[in-house]
Amino acid sequence: MRAMASIDPRVTIGHVHLKVSDLERAIAFYRDVLGFDLTARMGARAAFLSAGGYHHHIGLNTWESQGGGPPAPGTTGLYHVAIRYPDRATLADALRRLMKAGVPIEGASDHGVSEAIYLADPDGNGIEIYRDRPESEWPRDREGRIAMINAQVDLDALLREAPPLNDAREPD
Repeated sequence: MRAMASIDPRVTIGHVHLKVSDLERAIAFYRDVLGFDLTARMGARAAFLSAGGYHHHIGLNTWESQGGGPPAPGTTGLYHVAIRYPDRATLADALRRLMKAGVPIEGASDHGVSEAIYLADPDGNGIEIYRDRPESEWPRDREGRIAMINAQVDLDALLREAPPLNDAREPD
């Protein structure tokens, strides 16, 4: 393959659409635990959720997966969906919501450019919740290339940065 010109820098990834086995269970996780808003439904087989009033960031459907299980180890497919939070305090709030809901945390890494927390949704889909550091703080090598790292995130210290709870924001 011959290298082509770089993609237009204005291009973004707009949403992810996941196959799930139980639509109501998946909605409950993305809405009630992570805090996304349910924006639309297509009957009993598909739903769409977003943050901030966008039409949808996450699509969920059971069209080909009703009652199914997660992909077997050793198969190809989605590794994880990454959900970016605007700052450390909102990431801390998301961690607090996960912990309150009893969602197991599979890992937490400081990559130098970002801090990330890893978990799985009820269907076993990998989820990364993270916040980017300002670009001026990204670690770089002598040639100026990004030099990502893989260090531990202190989750207790992160939780201390969560904003105070109020009744409207606290998950049930």
